[in-house]
Amino acid sequence: MASPSPMRLSSATAGSMRTQGLLGCSSVSGIIGAASRSSRSKLLMMRNTVKLNLTMMRNRRSSFTLVKCVSSSEAPQKLQQQEDPLSHEHETTTSLGSFTPDATSIASSIKYHAEFTPLFSPEKFELPQAFCATAQSVRDALIINWNATYDYYEKLNVKQAYYLSMEFLQGRALLNAIGNLELTGSYAEALSKLGYKLEDVAGQEPDAALGNGGLGRLASCFLDSLATLNYPAWGYGLRYKYGLFKQRITKDGQEEVAEDWLEMGNPWEIVRNDVSYPVKFYGQVVSGSDGKKHWIGGEDILAVAHDVPIPGYKTKSTINLRLWSTKAASEEFDLYAFNAGKHTEANEALANAEKICYILYPGDESIEGKTLRLKQQYTLCSASLQDIITRFERRSGATVNWEEFPEKVAVQMNDTHPTLCIPELMRILIDIKDLSWEDAWNITQRTVAYTNHTVLPEALEKWSLDLMQKLLPRHVEIIEMIDHELIRTIITEYGTSDSKLLEKKLKEMRILDNVELPVEFADVLVKPDETIEPHDELENPEQEVEKDNNEEAKEGGEEIIANEDEKEQLLEPVPELPKLVRMANLCVVGGHAVNGVAEIHSEIVKDEVFNSFYQLWPEKFQNKTNGVTPRRWIRFCNPALSKIITKWIGTEDWVLNTEKLAELRKFADNEDLQKQWREAKRANKMKVAALIRERTGYSVSADAMFDIQVKRIHEYKRQLLNILGIVYRYKKMKEMTPKERKANFVPRVCIFGGKAFATYVQAKRIVKFITDVGATVNHDPEIGDLLKVIFVPDYNVSVAEMLIPASELSQHISTAGMEASGTSNMKFAMNGCILIGTLDGANVEIREEVGEDNFFLFGAKAHEIAGLRKERAEGKFVPDPRFEEVKKFVRSGVFGPYNYDELMGSLEGNEGFGRADYFLVGKDFPSYIECQEKVDKAYQDQKTWTRMSILNTAGSHKFSSDRTIHEYARDIWNIEPVELP
Repeated sequence: MASPSPMRLSSATAGSMRTQGLLGCSSVSGIIGAASRSSRSKLLMMRNTVKLNLTMMRNRRSSFTLVKCVSSSEAPQKLQQQEDPLSHEHETTTSLGSFTPDATSIASSIKYHAEFTPLFSPEKFELPQAFCATAQSVRDALIINWNATYDYYEKLNVKQAYYLSMEFLQGRALLNAIGNLELTGSYAEALSKLGYKLEDVAGQEPDAALGNGGLGRLASCFLDSLATLNYPAWGYGLRYKYGLFKQRITKDGQEEVAEDWLEMGNPWEIVRNDVSYPVKFYGQVVSGSDGKKHWIGGEDILAVAHDVPIPGYKTKSTINLRLWSTKAASEEFDLYAFNAGKHTEANEALANAEKICYILYPGDESIEGKTLRLKQQYTLCSASLQDIITRFERRSGATVNWEEFPEKVAVQMNDTHPTLCIPELMRILIDIKDLSWEDAWNITQRTVAYTNHTVLPEALEKWSLDLMQKLLPRHVEIIEMIDHELIRTIITEYGTSDSKLLEKKLKEMRILDNVELPVEFADVLVKPDETIEPHDELENPEQEVEKDNNEEAKEGGEEIIANEDEKEQLLEPVPELPKLVRMANLCVVGGHAVNGVAEIHSEIVKDEVFNSFYQLWPEKFQNKTNGVTPRRWIRFCNPALSKIITKWIGTEDWVLNTEKLAELRKFADNEDLQKQWREAKRANKMKVAALIRERTGYSVSADAMFDIQVKRIHEYKRQLLNILGIVYRYKKMKEMTPKERKANFVPRVCIFGGKAFATYVQAKRIVKFITDVGATVNHDPEIGDLLKVIFVPDYNVSVAEMLIPASELSQHISTAGMEASGTSNMKFAMNGCILIGTLDGANVEIREEVGEDNFFLFGAKAHEIAGLRKERAEGKFVPDPRFEEVKKFVRSGVFGPYNYDELMGSLEGNEGFGRADYFLVGKDFPSYIECQEKVDKAYQDQKTWTRMSILNTAGSHKFSSDRTIHEYARDIWNIEPVELP
């Protein structure tokens, strides 16, 4: 029989446990230490542990309110509770409050969970078991505040924000949770009593594989800030069983295997089997006798809630991340087919449902992959909105006033993935809640807001209208109506007198692309008949076409012999363009706010990406520069530096009020501070050197500069520029004597990390190239420790938490105007790392805050990019000789037999797909290597370098996610902090 969940521990359970202790059941205490082996000691341990857990739970009402407050199902019936014989020994409150467990009671709690809520067999108590038991012990404390938080929200019926994201890149939770609860020391001592080090136990936790890059990391930082600042909010996402992928680096480059983060269970999550919602695909839309639309038939699945508590720092507030898994109802399993030997067929419905949440971003080269991605997005939107609406109705009581919905609910769409929230909310309000179109549209627009994260065309999602029509027929009807209303608005705004302007605006702004105008507007773009002058009339139009074609060809130096086939080809109609649904346009139209994530990005959004919408609705557009949580990204991941900051500022308040970091500026030249600063950095570098040796087998010197670029592998992020710069450096070293090398170059360890999407061939070529360069350079005895090139496999949050504190130079070198913001640049600056980068994304603001002299700037500016590409297309670009030298060196085979013609070829030519150096690597290369020479010179003066490092930390205060969340709450969500009493 399964052990009861700790938050459900009733008096009957407690009594049963004491009875089991008396009967001498096996105890983990016998494994942990001889002092607990007797039945008497075992009974004492059990009694103390039960008392601890009851104390931590405070009262039985708290344990049951978890269902009432966190579940969105109907309000549960009152539960009969027996009197607890131990209850008189404890005071009862509704939150963890003043109760601070000591190391002894925590150790008992860990023992309790190892025995009574085990995920492993009881024969051993090794590190994996120790982690799970420790995590369950921490979860007990979180649940107490979790209950209290939502009990209070329910009581006040406050407006709540809901953050919908396809990614939440949480990282490990243990150290963050106990840090926020201010129990790090107590847990370290407790585990020491049990024979383990806290860092070893924490190291057993796998990273939650729920994201890939900055999008997911930002979402997780936001949750931390929301909880810390006491804002009422939830996160919603999907529970990916196999994540994106686990990256392996072999001689062939990157290989992908499934993530195994759930293989041993997840001690943080609580499955809500009572909280599930139906999600429909396919089927058809019919009109009922009542005149309402009904979506019937098709494929039905269930989305099931899994809840993860998110604690705030030094506050009782503990919010929720609700993740959806998918399944089919048991009756969908075809028992008849199974018994007939058709096992795959029998399980088809279940497999189709479950695979929706198998992996993040399934490959979409095939129609099956596209369908699966669209199913994922709709599942997130539908299940989350049903949950939100159920909660709104429950909190509203007997009378539901839908006009109040936007006054109680704010839905934030993190990028375009949750766009289907708009038609889904409309569908629910109109088809199920019986609201009119006008009322539903007014409510939807006031509820929903959109964060844009990219200017890349491929990331501004466009879905096939045919696919969506097949998968979500009712939603397409709603989208068509929204598009219809948008057309009416555009015509009203611009009139019909200037048909070219109107046509341009419709082309740019419509939600449906390459779709004929509705019949109602069919004549608004009819052009006046063009008259043909008498002398222009042709006796034989075909001959004229043929003649013109031949003349054009001759001008190009070609001879053409016209024939019937060619004439037929000339007269063939232009292929019909695919009909698409432009999700970003739907976001802008359907929401009340659109924000970019850095000042320069928000200007590009207004001036280029959505300029026509900005002209129509300027009040919708805002900037919300990204931020990162200083708790995880400096206080917990860099304790050595955090202690130094606290010592010199005189308070630890900077963890909550990062503005206080600016006080470090007055000490930047202090020799004592500089000495301590360098010592902390070196200690972190030693840890990374050990990590590199463990993960790659390479040994590196902690005396070398640690130069790091860690982020998703993409051409616009220009890891290729970085590695070509390293190749240039290596080539110059090889041309020098040992004495010249030492005089001209600072020793460097160049570290890369990041994943290339599985089907992104060029990105995978870049990974292969980096590892090939590393294999050559790292084994070159002439170079030794002067240069090392490291690719850390399977980069994730936990690896970042080691690399970032050890970094001295960090590369943020994207093509200007292509990075929306970036968040790793903020983490590096916060940890005293100096950046080399372009004026792109948040780099612009970081440079302003830390000072121009403390940022290494190079490269073309965003406003120059279009002109430079045009210049390239016209054949006017002249590459720098050093760039040509590097490409030739790569092609010489010095880095192995792999053929890099495709990779180098992408940097050549003036036009064509995959050619013409679209990301301007060649253009920026001279500026880049010259800037790197300045880096070497600066690093040689360690006093100046340390001063720059201190000023980077001091100037990073703006980039706390706390500041960002305050702005969202004030300007978009209109929510207020709710501090628990």
